[in-house]
Amino acid sequence: MSKKQKFPHLLGSKWTSCQQTWGWRHFQVVNRKNEGKWVFAEMVASCDPSVRFWLNARQLKDRSLWQAGWKSLEEQADAGLGED
Repeated sequence: MSKKQKFPHLLGSKWTSCQQTWGWRHFQVVNRKNEGKWVFAEMVASCDPSVRFWLNARQLKDRSLWQAGWKSLEEQADAGLGED
């Protein structure tokens, strides 16, 4: 029996950062890397493809840092997240 893959729907997923990250909030996962027990996601800013970075995919589960999907500032404020 094969081992269950962590974060099976990571590739192509869209995320909103609760704080501006390199000047942007909306990102998409364009690549994933498995390193031992860790899974990393390559994030690309939706409005500026030159803004790219890797992060530990577990951080995406932290709702104080990231929200699934692309959210407006108003939606973030309604949820009580984001910068004040």
